[in-house]
Amino acid sequence: MTAPPLPRPRGGLSASVVSALAGDGTTALGTPPATADPYGDDLQLALYVLYELHYRGFEGVPEELEWDPGLLALRRSLERPFLAALRRDVPPGTNAEEALDALLVEPVGHDDSSVSHHLQRDGELWQLQEYAALRSLYHLKEADPHAWVIPRLRGRAKAAMVAVEFDEFGAGRPDEIHARLYADLMGDLGLDTTYGRYLDRAPAPVLATVNLMSLFGLHRALRGALVGHFATVEVTSSPGSRRMAAAMRRTGAGAAAQRFYDEHVEADAVHEQVVRRDVVGGLLADEPHLEADIAFGVHATGLLEDRLGAHVLKAWRQQHTALRTVAPDDTE
Repeated sequence: MTAPPLPRPRGGLSASVVSALAGDGTTALGTPPATADPYGDDLQLALYVLYELHYRGFEGVPEELEWDPGLLALRRSLERPFLAALRRDVPPGTNAEEALDALLVEPVGHDDSSVSHHLQRDGELWQLQEYAALRSLYHLKEADPHAWVIPRLRGRAKAAMVAVEFDEFGAGRPDEIHARLYADLMGDLGLDTTYGRYLDRAPAPVLATVNLMSLFGLHRALRGALVGHFATVEVTSSPGSRRMAAAMRRTGAGAAAQRFYDEHVEADAVHEQVVRRDVVGGLLADEPHLEADIAFGVHATGLLEDRLGAHVLKAWRQQHTALRTVAPDDTE
């Protein structure tokens, strides 16, 4: 399994991380300045790179750096402002069921804030290609971040979580792993299926959506938020996937591109019920004090997805790319 190359830095924070991983040592690593944008390119890329050490790592980077104390300390100093910004900006509400119920309310008429509605109705093939490239940062490791929570659950919640994850990982069939199906989708769209290929092209709102999963998954204290995130994904996946499958058919994207979303329409309609009844319900039965954390996970997921959708649709309405444009010497 080939690890991706280190990305291009986007500022001082990400430059220090990339430099340290490239072999320049960790002694110069500091803490982010108070003025650093918690949602910005520099902080989000630095955090993404540090999290990626817990997944596939990077080409030429020693695997033992996953647990380097200096890198872990820096990661923590980046997580704090990100998490604080999320807690500041999420909508109010601590009732988990109410938060999940709100996700089921479909808009009346056209939803001009939804990427999947736009793609179903008006999307062009180049927009589907861009969206697939952006989402590849997660979907080529689909379900991996959520697996971190399994040892932190017990009983009904754990059994149900494992059952859903089993489906995500192909139910024992390697060619049915959802990350594999997504690579097939990318192939149909003429995209490079190499893991991490589009990291340099991914803007901060994309990095933030992936970082959120790693943040929640790697901290036992945030297990409730991770379950909230997972529930949000499953509740919204089936209707969103139905729209995406229609978009793929309308534009002639290809059979594999259609199949990825068709698979999620069917599977996630079942998963939604299991997650709400047994993962969320089981966790609340065991640890009712985590309800506010579950609701926070739901709201934080929605916040970052809305930010990503706004970024993408603003670019497309101006007939611009939603991907970052990277010059040969781009370090921002």
